[in-house]
Parts: sequence; structure tokens; C-alpha cells
Amino acid sequence: MDRRSFIRKGALGGAAAAATAAIAAPAAAQDMPTVTWRMTSSFPKSLDTIYGAAETMADYVKAATGGKFTIQVFAAGEIVPGLQAMDAVSNGTVEACHTCSYYYWGKDATFALGTAVPFSLNARQQNAWFYYGGGNELMNEFYADVGIHALPCGNTGAQMGGWFRKEINTVDDLKGLKMRLGGFAGKVMEKLGVVPQQIAGGDIYPSLEKGTIDATEWVGPYDDEKLGFYKVAPYYYYPGWWEGGAALHSMFNKEAYEALPEEYKAVLNAACEAANANTLASYDYKNPTALKTLMANGAQLRPFSAEILTACYNAAQEVYDELLETNAAFKKIYDSQLAFKRDAYVWAQLSEYNYDTFMMIQQRNGAL
Repeated sequence: MDRRSFIRKGALGGAAAAATAAIAAPAAAQDMPTVTWRMTSSFPKSLDTIYGAAETMADYVKAATGGKFTIQVFAAGEIVPGLQAMDAVSNGTVEACHTCSYYYWGKDATFALGTAVPFSLNARQQNAWFYYGGGNELMNEFYADVGIHALPCGNTGAQMGGWFRKEINTVDDLKGLKMRLGGFAGKVMEKLGVVPQQIAGGDIYPSLEKGTIDATEWVGPYDDEKLGFYKVAPYYYYPGWWEGGAALHSMFNKEAYEALPEEYKAVLNAACEAANANTLASYDYKNPTALKTLMANGAQLRPFSAEILTACYNAAQEVYDELLETNAAFKKIYDSQLAFKRDAYVWAQLSEYNYDTFMMIQQRNGAL
């Protein structure tokens, strides 16, 4: 075949295909309804990664539907306060929210299992449980009682243990400490004498600065640097044993979600899954640089002692035992997580742990 003829025919064929697509796509789009939702976030815009997960998801939905399905994201306080986001979805004030399920543990401790509970799954294990271990189905069975359907939409990875005005060397140092602590980890710390406070992200710094609280945890270096905690509480502890892999969720009003065309549900599911992966990758990329900056600005890294970690672990088991006896919904979901966790950590010891430990040694030895 003549080369120029082949190229010309190929170009004509490609142009014809593009023209067909251009004609067909709008026609197909016209068959789909226009849907506009509002999503209220539990986070301020200044926390661009955690707040941005919702915007990333909404952008994917808009692009995939040719603008027929749009979700407008509002920061905490623009429609309702951050800690009332789920309530606004449940009662139909808005169609959606982006939040942490454990903010609502006071209604039922089972909500905490949707985000993170002390000494539980890390980020990869959390996603494995949600997507393949029946976690999404179990949580949505529970959320249905408040008229919610939810999907994972972001994960912070293992968090830091927080910022403290004074050093915490022993269990006795925790007694009487007023600490902002998300989820029901506060219930565990209460057993060790801590006075937990649940405060929305935007209100933490002034509370710490005024001495209303003595310590706070938030997420990790990137967000913590933005919030400026190092200026008033220099001791930066690790690890955040209460949040080994904290999951964020997009929560939807169940009636509104079920009314969507199946195509829009599929787009929404895919967009949340993509934003979930994107958020964790973003934190993994940003946290190392932010940690170096924090240390240069005076942050002092401190590990929780083995004594403190063991005491916290034992206190957590006491709380779990109490809940397992009294809360059937909590027991059903916790048992599922626990069964997976036992096997997951066997595999992690063989794979990630050994590989990462070797590479960390190379880094410390200056061989990287």
C-alpha cells in the first residue's frame, strides 16, 4: 500500500471517528438528567489536602458526566459547623458531606469504626477491608439507620501522636491533661486520666494558645505545620496509635443517592475511590518535607514510651470489651476488622516490615 495513501485514509478514519464521538457524546449526555448537589465539609479550606479530597472527587464526577452531575463543596461553617456535617446530610439539609465517621461516635461508638479506632488497621489494610473484606457493606448497613450511604474518600495514613506543652515520659504525666482528641480514642485516654476534648480543626489553635487545652492531635506534619501548633506546644509525639490509617468518607443522603441513575452511581463510586488513593499519595509526598520544616522551626520529636503505649493498648482492650458486650452493631463490624487484622499483620511482617526496615537502615547509614 502507498504510504501517503495509508496516512491519508488513516487520518480520514480518525477524523470520522472523532466526529462520530463528538456527535454521539452530547446526544448521550442529553439523555441523562442534570443533578446539582451541595456537599458540606468538616474541614476548612486552608487544609488543602484533607479538604481538597472532596473537591478532587467532585471534579472527577463533573468531568466524567460532562457537567451534568455537579457537586459544590462548602467548607466547614459555610452551611453548618464541621462537626454537624453528617447531621445535615441525614436530615436532608444538603445531599452530601465530607467528614470523618468517628466525629459522631457520641451517637454510637460504631461510627468510629468507619474512620479509625485505637491499635487497628493501617491505611492499606483499611482500604483492603473496605473494598474486599466487606467493610463498605457493613458500614453502610449501619449508616442506613441514619439515612446515609457512604464511600471512603481519602486516608491520612498513620498519624502523629500530637503536640504537647510539656514532655510526657510516664503514664502519670497523662493525668489531668486536657487534650483535643478525635474519635473515641478519648474514651481510652480517660482511663489513664486524660480529659479529652472534641474540637473542630479550625478551633484547635486558639484553644491551645489560650491554654484551654494542654495538648492536641490532628493529622501529621503537612497539616500540623499549616495549623501552627509548634508555636505553642513544641513537643511532637509519635505514633498516633489511635489512628493507624484514618479514613475520610463522602456521605450521601440515602434517598438522594438511591434516586441517582445507575451511571451516576458508578461515576460517584469511581470518583470516591480515585480521590481516596489520591489523598493518601498526597500526604505521603508532602509529609516528609513538612516534617523537616517543623524541626527546623523548633519542633522536638518525642516517641511515646513503651510503658505509655502498653498502658494505652491495655486500656483500649478494656473499652473494646465493654462495647462488645453492650453494642451488637459495634461487635459485628469490629469482629470483621479483627479477623482481617490478625492475618494482615502476619503478611505485613513478611513483606512490608522486612523490606521497609532494611531500607530504613540504609537511610540511617547514609547509603541512600
